[in-house]
Amino acid sequence: MEKFVSVLLGLIVACLLASPALAAGRKAPTGVVEAHYVGSAACEGCHEQEYSNFMKFAKKAHSDRSVKIMAKKLSPEEVKGCYGCHTTGYGKPGGFVSFEKTPDLGHAGCEVCHGPGSAHVDSGGKKNLIKGKDRLNVKDCEACHNSERVANFRFKPMLYGGAH
Repeated sequence: MEKFVSVLLGLIVACLLASPALAAGRKAPTGVVEAHYVGSAACEGCHEQEYSNFMKFAKKAHSDRSVKIMAKKLSPEEVKGCYGCHTTGYGKPGGFVSFEKTPDLGHAGCEVCHGPGSAHVDSGGKKNLIKGKDRLNVKDCEACHNSERVANFRFKPMLYGGAH
């Protein structure tokens, strides 16, 4: 019995030691596509009307202007606090880094709501590779549109009109 327990403990320890090494060498499962941010202009070709409306009417499309104006009176750390809601993908892999390095992501663009778009664009528009209106919900908006930041946020009107 004592030998069995020793062998069992040895196997458990070996599994625990091997699992980080195995996980590090693991690749994404076949069929899973890692998307990256491409910027709102990449959406225009297929979504011309939505893109046009977004650029004309959505405040998000020009949020970089506000940040640049405010930046003059804020510390660098305070400005970084604005990037999470006023740029695309800040703090996420492939997202906004700076207005100089990632100018196409310098405003709160399409991918803020719909997610990184490269897989969708590269596939010719496969709907399951992007978060469409049918897959968005109010939780997707609450990181920025919450009672602390926005006094009167109405999800459905934004989803079906104002955001596009």
